Amino acid sequence: MRYGDRPGRPGTIPPVPGRLNFLLTLVCAAAALGAAGFALLTWQVSAGGALVARDGGVLRWFQRAAASASGLDTPAHYLCKLGNVQVAVPVLLVAVGYAGWAGRAAGAPRWWLPPAAGALAMCAVPLVVVVVKDAVHRPAPGSTVPDPGGYGWFPSGHTATSAVAFGAAALLVLPWLHGRAARLTVLAGTPVLLFAVGFALVWCDYHWPLDVLASWCLTLTLLSGVVAAQLVAARSAVGGEAQVDAPV
Repeated sequence: MRYGDRPGRPGTIPPVPGRLNFLLTLVCAAAALGAAGFALLTWQVSAGGALVARDGGVLRWFQRAAASASGLDTPAHYLCKLGNVQVAVPVLLVAVGYAGWAGRAAGAPRWWLPPAAGALAMCAVPLVVVVVKDAVHRPAPGSTVPDPGGYGWFPSGHTATSAVAFGAAALLVLPWLHGRAARLTVLAGTPVLLFAVGFALVWCDYHWPLDVLASWCLTLTLLSGVVAAQLVAARSAVGGEAQVDAPV
Protein backbone atom coordinates (compact mmCIF):
# COMPACT_ATOMS: atom_id res chain seq x y z
CA MET A 1 0.00 0.00 0.00
CA ARG A 2 1.37 3.43 -0.99
CA TYR A 3 0.56 6.69 0.73
CA GLY A 4 1.45 9.16 -2.00
CA ASP A 5 3.87 9.98 -4.79
CA ARG A 6 5.88 12.98 -3.59
CA PRO A 7 8.89 12.05 -1.46
CA GLY A 8 9.49 14.16 1.60
CA ARG A 9 5.88 15.27 2.02
CA PRO A 10 3.26 14.29 4.61
CA GLY A 11 1.82 10.85 3.99
CA THR A 12 4.23 9.91 1.21
CA ILE A 13 6.33 6.90 0.27
CA PRO A 14 8.98 6.32 2.96
CA PRO A 15 12.67 6.05 2.09
CA VAL A 16 14.02 2.70 0.92
CA PRO A 17 14.87 0.13 3.64
CA GLY A 18 18.63 0.41 3.13
CA ARG A 19 18.59 4.12 3.74
CA LEU A 20 16.33 3.70 6.77
CA ASN A 21 18.75 1.20 8.30
CA PHE A 22 21.66 3.59 7.73
CA LEU A 23 19.75 6.48 9.32
CA LEU A 24 18.79 4.27 12.25
CA THR A 25 22.48 3.48 12.80
CA LEU A 26 23.31 7.19 12.82
CA VAL A 27 20.54 7.88 15.31
CA CYS A 28 21.81 5.15 17.63
CA ALA A 29 25.29 6.66 17.41
CA ALA A 30 23.86 10.08 18.32
CA ALA A 31 22.06 8.57 21.30
CA ALA A 32 25.28 6.93 22.48
CA LEU A 33 27.20 10.19 22.01
CA GLY A 34 24.66 12.08 24.12
CA ALA A 35 24.76 9.45 26.86
CA ALA A 36 28.56 9.49 26.89
CA GLY A 37 28.62 13.28 27.12
CA PHE A 38 26.12 13.24 29.97
CA ALA A 39 28.13 10.60 31.83
CA LEU A 40 31.38 12.53 31.32
CA LEU A 41 29.94 15.79 32.60
CA THR A 42 28.32 14.07 35.57
CA TRP A 43 31.66 12.52 36.49
CA GLN A 44 33.49 15.84 36.10
CA VAL A 45 31.04 17.73 38.29
CA SER A 46 30.91 14.97 40.90
CA ALA A 47 34.70 14.71 41.11
CA GLY A 48 35.46 18.43 40.77
CA GLY A 49 37.37 17.78 37.56
CA ALA A 50 39.15 20.18 35.22
CA LEU A 51 35.92 21.19 33.49
CA VAL A 52 34.50 22.52 36.76
CA ALA A 53 37.17 25.23 36.99
CA ARG A 54 36.47 26.29 33.41
CA ASP A 55 32.77 26.24 34.22
CA GLY A 56 33.34 28.84 36.90
CA GLY A 57 35.19 31.08 34.44
CA VAL A 58 32.37 30.87 31.90
CA LEU A 59 29.80 31.60 34.62
CA ARG A 60 31.71 34.75 35.66
CA TRP A 61 31.68 35.93 32.05
CA PHE A 62 27.91 35.51 31.97
CA GLN A 63 27.58 37.41 35.25
CA ARG A 64 29.66 40.33 33.96
CA ALA A 65 27.72 40.40 30.69
CA ALA A 66 24.38 40.32 32.51
CA ALA A 67 25.46 43.18 34.80
CA SER A 68 26.42 45.34 31.81
CA ALA A 69 23.29 44.54 29.79
CA SER A 70 20.52 44.56 32.37
CA GLY A 71 17.97 45.42 29.68
CA LEU A 72 18.05 41.79 28.59
CA ASP A 73 17.02 40.49 32.00
CA THR A 74 13.26 40.62 31.35
CA PRO A 75 13.26 38.71 28.03
CA ALA A 76 15.77 36.26 29.51
CA HIS A 77 13.47 35.53 32.45
CA TYR A 78 10.57 34.94 30.07
CA LEU A 79 12.71 32.47 28.13
CA CYS A 80 13.50 30.65 31.37
CA LYS A 81 9.77 30.18 31.99
CA LEU A 82 9.58 28.02 28.84
CA GLY A 83 11.26 25.33 30.91
CA ASN A 84 8.36 25.24 33.36
CA VAL A 85 6.40 21.99 33.27
CA GLN A 86 3.16 23.97 33.04
CA VAL A 87 4.35 25.51 29.74
CA ALA A 88 6.44 22.83 28.05
CA VAL A 89 4.41 19.68 28.71
CA PRO A 90 1.08 20.96 27.27
CA VAL A 91 2.91 21.90 24.05
CA LEU A 92 4.23 18.37 23.76
CA LEU A 93 0.85 16.84 24.55
CA VAL A 94 -0.75 18.81 21.71
CA ALA A 95 1.96 17.58 19.33
CA VAL A 96 1.55 13.98 20.55
CA GLY A 97 -2.18 14.13 19.96
CA TYR A 98 -1.85 15.73 16.54
CA ALA A 99 0.83 13.31 15.34
CA GLY A 100 -1.23 10.35 16.49
CA TRP A 101 -4.37 11.64 14.81
CA ALA A 102 -2.56 12.48 11.55
CA GLY A 103 -0.76 9.13 11.42
CA ARG A 104 -3.90 7.14 12.05
CA ALA A 105 -5.91 9.18 9.55
CA ALA A 106 -3.24 8.51 6.91
CA GLY A 107 -3.37 4.77 7.63
CA ALA A 108 0.31 4.72 8.54
CA PRO A 109 1.54 1.43 10.06
CA ARG A 110 2.53 1.78 13.72
CA TRP A 111 1.20 5.36 13.71
CA TRP A 112 1.20 5.22 17.50
CA LEU A 113 4.93 4.56 17.87
CA PRO A 114 6.38 8.09 17.39
CA PRO A 115 3.81 9.78 19.70
CA ALA A 116 4.42 7.12 22.35
CA ALA A 117 8.18 7.66 22.07
CA GLY A 118 7.72 11.41 22.50
CA ALA A 119 5.63 10.90 25.63
CA LEU A 120 8.11 8.40 27.08
CA ALA A 121 11.02 10.77 26.43
CA MET A 122 9.26 13.43 28.47
CA CYS A 123 8.52 10.97 31.28
CA ALA A 124 12.20 10.05 31.44
CA VAL A 125 13.29 13.65 32.09
CA PRO A 126 12.20 13.99 35.74
CA LEU A 127 13.38 10.48 36.54
CA VAL A 128 16.92 11.11 35.32
CA VAL A 129 17.16 14.71 36.51
CA VAL A 130 15.93 14.06 40.05
CA VAL A 131 18.18 11.01 40.56
CA VAL A 132 21.29 12.80 39.28
CA LYS A 133 20.53 16.00 41.19
CA ASP A 134 20.30 14.03 44.43
CA ALA A 135 23.45 12.05 43.67
CA VAL A 136 25.65 14.97 42.58
CA HIS A 137 24.23 17.61 44.95
CA ARG A 138 25.93 20.49 43.16
CA PRO A 139 25.94 23.92 44.83
CA ALA A 140 24.05 26.89 43.39
CA PRO A 141 25.77 28.93 40.65
CA GLY A 142 28.76 30.79 42.04
CA SER A 143 28.64 28.97 45.37
CA THR A 144 30.94 26.30 46.77
CA VAL A 145 28.60 25.14 49.53
CA PRO A 146 25.82 22.66 48.69
CA ASP A 147 22.26 23.56 49.58
CA PRO A 148 21.58 22.31 53.13
CA GLY A 149 18.11 21.31 52.03
CA GLY A 150 19.59 18.73 49.69
CA TYR A 151 18.68 20.45 46.42
CA GLY A 152 21.21 20.08 43.62
CA TRP A 153 21.63 22.21 40.51
CA PHE A 154 23.13 19.60 38.18
CA PRO A 155 21.70 18.90 35.62
CA SER A 156 19.29 21.68 34.67
CA GLY A 157 15.71 20.46 34.88
CA HIS A 158 14.35 23.51 33.06
CA THR A 159 16.78 22.98 30.19
CA ALA A 160 15.93 19.30 29.84
CA THR A 161 12.18 19.89 30.15
CA SER A 162 12.08 22.62 27.51
CA ALA A 163 14.51 20.90 25.14
CA VAL A 164 12.79 17.50 25.21
CA ALA A 165 9.26 18.93 25.11
CA PHE A 166 9.78 21.42 22.28
CA GLY A 167 12.26 19.21 20.46
CA ALA A 168 9.97 16.18 20.51
CA ALA A 169 6.99 18.34 19.53
CA ALA A 170 8.90 19.62 16.51
CA LEU A 171 9.94 16.11 15.47
CA LEU A 172 6.38 14.79 15.79
CA VAL A 173 4.66 17.50 13.76
CA LEU A 174 7.38 17.95 11.14
CA PRO A 175 6.35 14.99 8.91
CA TRP A 176 2.79 16.34 8.73
CA LEU A 177 3.51 20.00 8.01
CA HIS A 178 2.44 21.36 4.62
CA GLY A 179 4.60 23.95 2.95
CA ARG A 180 8.34 24.34 2.75
CA ALA A 181 8.32 27.56 4.78
CA ALA A 182 6.59 25.88 7.71
CA ARG A 183 9.06 23.00 7.74
CA LEU A 184 12.08 25.29 7.50
CA THR A 185 10.70 27.45 10.30
CA VAL A 186 10.38 24.45 12.61
CA LEU A 187 13.76 23.00 11.60
CA ALA A 188 15.63 26.26 12.10
CA GLY A 189 13.56 27.82 14.86
CA THR A 190 13.49 24.92 17.32
CA PRO A 191 17.27 24.64 17.87
CA VAL A 192 17.51 28.43 18.21
CA LEU A 193 14.74 28.45 20.81
CA LEU A 194 16.32 25.63 22.81
CA PHE A 195 19.71 27.33 22.76
CA ALA A 196 18.10 30.60 23.88
CA VAL A 197 16.41 28.94 26.85
CA GLY A 198 19.66 27.34 28.01
CA PHE A 199 21.57 30.59 27.50
CA ALA A 200 18.95 32.50 29.48
CA LEU A 201 19.12 30.08 32.41
CA VAL A 202 22.84 30.82 32.81
CA TRP A 203 22.37 34.53 32.07
CA CYS A 204 19.81 34.80 34.88
CA ASP A 205 22.19 32.97 37.24
CA TYR A 206 19.85 30.01 37.65
CA HIS A 207 22.42 27.44 36.51
CA TRP A 208 26.06 26.76 35.85
CA PRO A 209 26.92 26.36 32.13
CA LEU A 210 27.74 22.66 32.63
CA ASP A 211 24.28 22.11 34.11
CA VAL A 212 22.77 23.27 30.83
CA LEU A 213 25.29 21.45 28.65
CA ALA A 214 24.62 18.16 30.45
CA SER A 215 20.88 18.55 29.91
CA TRP A 216 21.48 19.13 26.21
CA CYS A 217 23.43 15.86 26.11
CA LEU A 218 20.55 14.11 27.83
CA THR A 219 18.16 15.69 25.33
CA LEU A 220 20.20 14.35 22.42
CA THR A 221 19.81 10.82 23.76
CA LEU A 222 16.08 11.11 24.48
CA LEU A 223 15.20 12.79 21.18
CA SER A 224 17.24 10.17 19.34
CA GLY A 225 14.74 7.68 20.72
CA VAL A 226 11.89 9.66 19.14
CA VAL A 227 13.66 9.76 15.78
CA ALA A 228 14.39 6.03 16.03
CA ALA A 229 10.68 5.38 16.62
CA GLN A 230 9.84 7.40 13.51
CA LEU A 231 12.34 5.43 11.45
CA VAL A 232 11.01 2.10 12.74
CA ALA A 233 7.48 3.19 11.85
CA ALA A 234 8.66 4.23 8.39
CA ARG A 235 10.40 0.88 7.92
CA SER A 236 7.14 -0.86 8.80
CA ALA A 237 5.45 1.16 6.07
CA VAL A 238 8.09 0.05 3.58
CA GLY A 239 7.67 -3.59 4.62
CA GLY A 240 3.90 -3.43 4.30
CA GLU A 241 4.16 -1.80 0.90
CA ALA A 242 6.57 -4.47 -0.29
CA GLN A 243 4.17 -7.22 0.73
CA VAL A 244 1.25 -5.62 -1.09
CA ASP A 245 3.20 -4.76 -4.22
CA ALA A 246 4.98 -8.12 -4.47
CA PRO A 247 3.97 -10.18 -7.52
CA VAL A 248 1.74 -13.17 -6.81
